[in-house]
This record gives sequence, C-alpha cells and structure tokens, in this order.
Amino acid sequence: MHLEVICHFKKTFKILFSLSFSLLFFFFPPKGLGWYTVNSAYGDTIIMPCRLDVPQNLMFGKWKYEKPDGSPVFIAFRSSTKKSVQYDDVPEYKDRLSLSENYTLSISNARISDEKRFVCMLVTEDNVFEAPTVVKVFKQPSKPEIVSKALFLETEQLKKLGDCISEDSYPDGNITWYRNGKVLHPLEGAVVIIFKKEMDPVTQLYTMTSTLEYKTTKADIQMPFTCSVTYYGPSGQKTVHSEQAVFDIYYPTEQVTIQVLPPKTAIKEGDNVTLKCLGNGNPPPEEFLFYLPGQPEGIRSSNTYTLTDVRRNATGDYKCSLIDKKSMIASTAITVHYLDLSLNPSGEVTRQIGDALPVSCTISASRNATVVWMKDNIRLRSSPSFSSLHYQDAGNYVCETALQEVEGLKKRESLTLIVEGKPQIKMTKKTDPSGLSKTIICHVEGFPKPAIQWTITGSGSVINQTEESPYINGRYYSKIIISPEENVTLTCTAENQLERTVNSLNVSAISIPEHDEADEISDENREKVNDQAKLIVGIVVGLLLAALVAGVVYWLYMKKSKTASKHVNKDLGNMEENKKLEENNHKTEA
Repeated sequence: MHLEVICHFKKTFKILFSLSFSLLFFFFPPKGLGWYTVNSAYGDTIIMPCRLDVPQNLMFGKWKYEKPDGSPVFIAFRSSTKKSVQYDDVPEYKDRLSLSENYTLSISNARISDEKRFVCMLVTEDNVFEAPTVVKVFKQPSKPEIVSKALFLETEQLKKLGDCISEDSYPDGNITWYRNGKVLHPLEGAVVIIFKKEMDPVTQLYTMTSTLEYKTTKADIQMPFTCSVTYYGPSGQKTVHSEQAVFDIYYPTEQVTIQVLPPKTAIKEGDNVTLKCLGNGNPPPEEFLFYLPGQPEGIRSSNTYTLTDVRRNATGDYKCSLIDKKSMIASTAITVHYLDLSLNPSGEVTRQIGDALPVSCTISASRNATVVWMKDNIRLRSSPSFSSLHYQDAGNYVCETALQEVEGLKKRESLTLIVEGKPQIKMTKKTDPSGLSKTIICHVEGFPKPAIQWTITGSGSVINQTEESPYINGRYYSKIIISPEENVTLTCTAENQLERTVNSLNVSAISIPEHDEADEISDENREKVNDQAKLIVGIVVGLLLAALVAGVVYWLYMKKSKTASKHVNKDLGNMEENKKLEENNHKTEA
C-alpha cells in the first residue's frame, strides 16, 4: 500500500511539473542567442556546446529540436541539484546522446536526418534562456569512376563515351568532364553532357551520374579523358578526380603504302619476295588487291602477297589498293638482278702442244659485273689466251664473276686443260774434271710423262742405276755416270701413250779426250735468262728515249737562241757568243 502511494505521487508530480513548466514558458518567454552552426562529417560525433553562461540559480538544463512544423521535441534533461541526466524516449536518438555537466550535447554516428535546429535551454526560478544550434551533416562522395565505356569511338560520329558515376554524397555534387586536362563544355553536335542525381530514401545520400556523348576526331588519338566530382564538406568545397580513360579511335584509311619484305638492297633470281600492303586507318584494312606487272586485274589477298623463286622477267612495277576504293593505290618498282656466265671451252679439254686454243668467258648481267680468272687457285692478272700451247699452260682454270651490289649473286665455270705431246729427247755428256768418269744426261719432254730406259748399243744391256729429276711442266731428265774403258754407244728411249722416241750418243773411253756438250737449260734458268734479256732491252729503250728528249731540248734551245740574236744585233753577230754556242754544240754532239 505504501509503494502504490509513492508511485501515484511520482506520476502526479510529473504532471504538475509539466504544467508548471509550460506555464513558465507562457508567462516568462525564454531569452536566447542567435543561430549557431555545427558542421559534422557523416558518421562522426556531433558536438554542440550550449553557448550559455550557467546562472547560479539554475534549476535544470534541457535540449530539444524543432520539427519542420516548428513543434519541439525534447531529447535530454539534466538537473542542477541532483546532477542526474535523463534522455527522452526518442527512437532515432536512442543510445546516441550524451549530455555533459556544462550542458554540451554530443550525438554519435551522425546521420543526414540529424540536420535540424537544436536548442539548449537553461531554466531558473524566474527565467528561461535558449541557445539555438543548426547542425549540418556532410558526406564525401566516392571517387568518380568512368563506367559503361565505349569499346571504340569513330571519327565524325557523335557517340556515347561513357558514364561518370560518384556515389554516397551529401549534399549532392557536380560532375565535370575533361579532355587532356581541359574542361569539356556542351557544344551542339559535338559535346553532349546529361546529368542526373538520385537520393537513397534510407540513407538520404545522393548518387550523381553524368553521361558524355562526344564527336571524336583523329586529334583525340591517345588523348586521356577524365571526370571529377565537386562537393561541399565541413571545411569547404573540394574536388575529386577519376582515373584516366583512353579510347581506341576508329578512322578510315586515307593512304595506302606498299613494302617489299624482307627489306633487301637488291633482289636476285631465285629469291622469294613478299609484298605487304598497309592502310593508315584504324582498324587497318585486312584485304587488298595486288596488281602484278602486265596484269590489269588485281589479285585479292590479305595484306601480304608472296612471289616465289622470282626470275628476271618479274622486274617491273607492283601495286596494291583497297578492295572497296581502288583509286587509293600505292606502287613500288622491283628489279630482279641476274647473272649469266658462259665459258668456252669448259670442262676437261685435251690439246696437243703447240696448238692454238681460244678461250672466252662471256658475261650477261643486270649490272656491270667483275670477272676474275684463277689457275690452280692462283689469281691471274688477265684472261688466258693460247696461241701456241706449252706444257706449263696445263692446269685447272676458273672464270668467276659477281655483282658487288647484290649479295650472294656469283657464278663460276671451270676449264681443265690437258696439254699432250709425244716424247722429245736431247742427250748431253760431261766429263768429270778428274777424267775418271763421265755423266750422260737424257733430257725428255712430253705429256703424259714418258718412261725413260737406258741401254748400251750392241750388248743391249739395260742400265738401271739412274738418277731422275722432278717432272715439272712436262720436262724431266735422267742421268747416269759411267767410266768406259772403251768406246760405247748409249741409247735413251722415252715412251708415253702417244709415241716411242729413241736417241743415241757415242761416248769415248775415259782415256780419250772429247768435247762435252752443254747442259740443257732448265726452266728456272731459262726464266732468269728471259728476265735478264727483258732488263737489257728495257735499258736500251730507256737510253734511246733519253737521247730523243735531249735532241728535242737542244733544237728548242737553238731556235730560241737564234731568235734572241736577231733582236739584239740584227746586222752584226756577237763573235764571242757564236764561239760559245759552237763549243756547246760540239759538246752536245760529243
């Protein structure tokens, strides 16, 4: 019973307090300050100082906010005597309020719905003081992003480039488009910008979308496009930019070019040549028409056309064009270089010694060609010519030609010359200075190499103990050393596939003196003799030329002297000068 009385008393007190508080506001209007604004970021804690000096006779402090229709909603109460805090049962502020001893009100987890006019009220026994505060809540939007981007843009066509989206902003912001860092402004037929915003009914946050339609040109190739969102925050206006977006620009082909692959300085017969046609459009054309020399109709192909194993008749102008625009054409000239060599005679040729053999190496080429003659891998100074063949003329001849400007274009033909001749024999003898022996030499010339056999005439016995020289240029010799006690006749027989030749020489006994025959001059000695003869002839010719030059100089000198004498003394001659001239003349004649 006692508990019920107490509860009833509390309810009655609360009703009376409310009535008295209302009557107090009616009879004593509150005294207050001007408006004060608190800016807060979305999700942060809103802190609102009371902005009133606490009076000494304060009874309690109270916070309220005003609805759009102006009616108050009380949310927090603090008694100055009991130091107790009470929060009204307002659902949207449940567990979010905090009222300090100096009557500063804090609201955690700021929301967009917290944008209201809040009032701090301090009540005394005879007055009410108010300090209004306006709360502004700001939400930074997300970083703008270009979405729904076009896969490509085409020149001279107005086409959607993409959408710039920025989400969760409060208040809403503005979106700006940029091309290469410069602001894009709407331009009829070239730049169209459509802006729209949407508010989430729950969070009251805005999503901004800006659509850009753009008419591109070739100047937009590799140009970056960006967008930005400008919004207001607690500290003022700010701008956030998106990432760059670069678009593939499609444009028609305006020029066609043709290339020759692989890139060579020169093309020769047998090469494979690939023609490549290119258009400067984007995307590049994939098919072309190729025109070959002498063919009016084009060959449809991809951007390449290959010629295999080209010949000299492939020289000419090659062209290519677009399939749908044949007037757009490109051309290039191709020269196929060639080199022909004809050696006459060639292969293996056999001739007799003393025969004449004309040799010709005929060249036919697309350019001037160099010709080199080789004999047994040794370069010759000039092309060979045989008016009378010698054994030393035999050998392997090669005529080689090349085009210096064309890599790998070389030709060569060979001639293997065989000089044959029947054996020719010459025999010589020489007595040793001591007189105890005699050397008999059989000089043989012929090809194929003749075989030599020595015999003693009369007895017919064969002499096997001989000494032979190397076989060089169809020549060699065989010699024997004997000490005959009586006169003998020696026979030298030389035989090859062509003929058998025999020669004999009478040799006296060693006790009988006889005249020795001179040795055969070897090839080496013969060449030395020829060189000496050439040297002597050269010296003689030089002396004759010197004498001729001296005579011409003397004649010119005499002519000049006579002319000068006539000018100095036309009638009288200078005896001294004439005498000197005669002496000089005698010296010159001598």
